[in-house]
Amino acid sequence: MKRTFSLSTALVVASSALVAATYGLVRLAWGLHLPDMQDELRFDAGAAGAISSAASIAYCVGALAGFLLASRRARTLVLLAGATGAFGSIGMALAASTSALAPAAVLASAAAGLASPALVRIVQRGMRSSAVDRAQAVVNAGTGPGLVAAGLLALLLVPQWRLAWWAAAAVSVAAAAAVLLLDRPDAGGAEDVTGPHRANGALPPRDWFRSHRLVIAAALLAGAASAAVWNAGRALLADAGTAPQASVLAWVALGAGGLAVVPTAQLMSALAPRRAWSLSAAALTLSTLALVATPAWTPGSLAACFAFGWGYTAATGALIAWTAGVDRDRAASGTALLFVLLVLGQAIGAAAVGATVGALGYAAAFTAAAVIGATAAALGLVARVGPAVSG
Repeated sequence: MKRTFSLSTALVVASSALVAATYGLVRLAWGLHLPDMQDELRFDAGAAGAISSAASIAYCVGALAGFLLASRRARTLVLLAGATGAFGSIGMALAASTSALAPAAVLASAAAGLASPALVRIVQRGMRSSAVDRAQAVVNAGTGPGLVAAGLLALLLVPQWRLAWWAAAAVSVAAAAAVLLLDRPDAGGAEDVTGPHRANGALPPRDWFRSHRLVIAAALLAGAASAAVWNAGRALLADAGTAPQASVLAWVALGAGGLAVVPTAQLMSALAPRRAWSLSAAALTLSTLALVATPAWTPGSLAACFAFGWGYTAATGALIAWTAGVDRDRAASGTALLFVLLVLGQAIGAAAVGATVGALGYAAAFTAAAVIGATAAALGLVARVGPAVSG
């Protein structure tokens, strides 16, 4: 039985808060706090890139686990998301060395991967069918407010980065607990093991992968291209002499850009998926170049971060539309796998950015990221949406 309007609304708010915590306050806040952590713990860009790469892989592992288990163990996944986000954040808050910080950062990153598939299932069973799509969109948009909150929190606490991780841990626990309290499993308290959602835990057939060749390449390339800003964006600004408060505001701009996807959603949905992809990936590319071109000019860096936040978030929406255009029956599975590939690209990109910054500097690393982003955008111009996959 579906809940009343007020309880359904509360579930959406709690689910959005868990996304805001695991993505905005935990996973993507690594780059926000990186300059302050480097100053205190004394590790270089290469080490930062390696840690971020490992954290992205942990996200992928968590997302794959969620992909396979969400239909049967959604509540367990939410519990694990809250626990990994909290314990990972606490570990970073207490870290006295890089060797202690690294495993905590990796553990914390898994929380976002665990949370997303579970929340899809919980919202699905907790809402009227007519309201599910809108509710899912609101929950998925939680990353934007999370980034804004992380930036505002950092503004209050700079340079006390340890307190920010304590706050992230508290919000992770509270949000996960709220979701579990508001969720009502189906009769008998058991998770679903049958029905149409069961198919979401099965890998698509070989034909699906053949039809998705360009989409897969686009997701991997965009992930690699985005790693420069997500992991080294604030470090670039700090290296250019930007005041700490101004560089933190850039992170708020990233979140605001993500939120700006909401008013532009109707315009983007009117475009063919591959055109929407090219436009959003181009925004990601140009904003990466703009950020490295004038990092010491605060208005320019804020505008670049806003555009990047919009481009990255809009690109994830274009990926959903693109895979649905290829095979609508497996749109949920396709979305989950493409998001894993996007973050796998970030893992590769993070390691490459760290190594390149150490050897050649920020300009070379961000320019290389922009070239990769331009390649990802070009794939949307040459791709054609194929017929639905059989099987």
